[in-house]
Amino acid sequence: MSIDYTTAGVNVDVGNAVARSYAPLAKTTHDRNVLPHQNGFAAAYQLSTDSQTILLAATDGVGTKLLLANQLQQHTTIGIDLVAMVANDLLADGAQPLFFLDYMATDHLVPEVAQDVMQGIVAGCQQAGMSLIGGETAEMPDMYPAGHYDLAGFALGMAQRDQLLPQEVAIGDTLVGLPSSGLHSNGFSLVRRLLAIDDLGTQPLADGQTIAQAALTPTRIYVSAVLPLIQRHLIHGIAHITGGGFTDNVPRMLPAGMAAQLQSWAYPELFARLQTAGELSDAEMRRTFNLGFGMILAVGDKQLPDVLAALPDAQVLGQVIERHSDAPEVQWEGDA
Repeated sequence: MSIDYTTAGVNVDVGNAVARSYAPLAKTTHDRNVLPHQNGFAAAYQLSTDSQTILLAATDGVGTKLLLANQLQQHTTIGIDLVAMVANDLLADGAQPLFFLDYMATDHLVPEVAQDVMQGIVAGCQQAGMSLIGGETAEMPDMYPAGHYDLAGFALGMAQRDQLLPQEVAIGDTLVGLPSSGLHSNGFSLVRRLLAIDDLGTQPLADGQTIAQAALTPTRIYVSAVLPLIQRHLIHGIAHITGGGFTDNVPRMLPAGMAAQLQSWAYPELFARLQTAGELSDAEMRRTFNLGFGMILAVGDKQLPDVLAALPDAQVLGQVIERHSDAPEVQWEGDA
């Protein structure tokens, strides 16, 4: 039985179209300090028109990974996912994350669960080098099913104008992948459907974890590894491989007329097991999951040795190439 993200209830194309429709409305509120950053992972605002200091802001949630955390009654790491989604978005635009605010909404507050969630948020902020300076907890009977909660996170970062990314991405740049810790927080409406097939979630992986436990592994936060390289001007562009996978996120760092050519690789066991269970095509996998790499860096030839030396777990995955006519923005070696 073949299942894809759309049949699991999420239509990425509709979501992208709705987001685009917001842009004209949002623009009516902009003052002259808002920087155009249409494909960025965060929003950019300059303190004054001649300032070299740029503020970047990001907001996100954890999505239906929360339902898996609730199912397994494991709440101590989901806060790391919350922080990671916004910290990694800020990083992708060249920003140093500064501070974080959280929002938790629930039907009825369970103090022990809230404390566990906060433990993860604090751990995530420590990993990202951010201060947790505030938040909101809302108890709303009848708004949520009994025993459920939702999370949202908001963060502010800062970059000097000459550190904003992408910058100077060029044909011939090497594309470097940074390994993920697993699924991160993407595609869980599909993942949860797949875990129910023949009790897939209870089946073990080679490391002894069940597939459901592995799916709940918190998102890797890349700030400590990557920010020093940004500050040394060693990176031309970053794609955070989040919702939309490689297909939608890699093009966000590419100038017009360029494409990413990526080699194929053997998916880590967790992804391979999900693909088999859902009979998912490679195209569906590439647009839904990170497939073992949570960030892709565009790096020039001169900077590549220093970047690889600083990131010992990184792997070269491809290069930036010229894009011809109607060719896709992300091309895979071996595809017709």
